[in-house]
Amino acid sequence: MPELDYFVPTLAGVGLLLVLATAVLLAFRVPSGFSPALAIFRGAVQLAAVSFVLSGIITSPGWVALALLVMFAVAAVSATRRVGWSWPRLGLVGGSMAAGVGATLLIIFGSGAIEFSPRYALAIGGIVIGNAMTVAVLAGRRFAETVHDHWDEVEGWLALGASPRRATLDLARRSVRSALIPATDQTKTTGLVTLPGAFVGAIFGGISPLEAGRFQIVVLAAIMAAGAVTAVLVVAQLAPVRQLPALPR
Repeated sequence: MPELDYFVPTLAGVGLLLVLATAVLLAFRVPSGFSPALAIFRGAVQLAAVSFVLSGIITSPGWVALALLVMFAVAAVSATRRVGWSWPRLGLVGGSMAAGVGATLLIIFGSGAIEFSPRYALAIGGIVIGNAMTVAVLAGRRFAETVHDHWDEVEGWLALGASPRRATLDLARRSVRSALIPATDQTKTTGLVTLPGAFVGAIFGGISPLEAGRFQIVVLAAIMAAGAVTAVLVVAQLAPVRQLPALPR
């Protein structure tokens, strides 16, 4: 098989990159210096399994829907653990992500911006779910950290009779803005600093650069929309605090 011809060089290249990253972190005595290597190993195993599974279901609407549900469930649980695990918190984070992802995909496929098919639903759905997870984590953690840093200010508002929501309103807005900075910067620098994976992958798949660019801008807009909805809903539900929240680990 032609794919096997690339296996050894790929393995060698990834191995050398892991050695480089780990060596630099250990030399600087960064805590958990082996984490990037372990993450890549885990990601490689997961990608291999997913690639094998998807090769047989990518044209089946039912199986694609199930795959997206599994991806969303894992993303919601992972995000909640990073924000601070509890079953109510899982509902908060999962509901916020579901609203952001659902509204975004409804607009994309409902408007006809992208053809509604199992293949595209899986591709765009996976990208949007992954980015919504990242934004949920950033928003939740940033809000908790900001409240800790400005707790005297929050207590002052509460002492003056402000509602818990009003006492943290400015901090909540700043947290949402901070959570969206990575996605905003990625969007602003696309084409000048970076060529996103969806764009490059589409070109490698034989699509013209113009069509790949059209696909990529839809993806970027979807990431921003889902991220905005997710961040606002997560922080809005966390914002009413009466006591100092625990910092996420």
